[in-house]
Amino acid sequence: MTDVVPVPVRRLDPELPMPEYAHPGDAGADLVAAADVELPPGGRALVPTGVAIALPEGYVGLVHPRSGLAARLGVTVLNAPGTVDAGYRGEILVNLINHDRAAAVRIARGDRIAQLIVQRVERAIFQPVAELPASGRGTGGHGSTGGHAGLVPPPATDGANGKDGTVSANSGGWTQ
Repeated sequence: MTDVVPVPVRRLDPELPMPEYAHPGDAGADLVAAADVELPPGGRALVPTGVAIALPEGYVGLVHPRSGLAARLGVTVLNAPGTVDAGYRGEILVNLINHDRAAAVRIARGDRIAQLIVQRVERAIFQPVAELPASGRGTGGHGSTGGHAGLVPPPATDGANGKDGTVSANSGGWTQ
């Protein structure tokens, strides 16, 4: 059974719906746009939702994209997932970006634009160490396990930074 967490919601615009789940068992509650917004090709905007929340201590709200907006219009949450900390009391703003290179996208007031997932948070104590324990994965990342025909294994590196401290892209992934 799923835990139920009471979350106080301040409706900044009483004409808009509260965050709500579309179906029983859904992880994300829909957030709607509180204003009309036009996203030009490649454009982005902070879109107000008309709600502010008070998450209990030990919880976080994660603002995720809606898959339909991404698949059909190329619109997604730029900083996905966006983070709503338990202590934040301001209006939830969704940082949307239009990845379409040719067409503008109009977001209408009341359109569902993102999903809010509420999760428990574990606090870490970061401890400096000289060496990390070994693992099966090691330092492999950014496509190192394959799984896509376009991925080319990156050249082996010793993990040292470039002489100028920059990070550069190559055909095999990100290396320093």
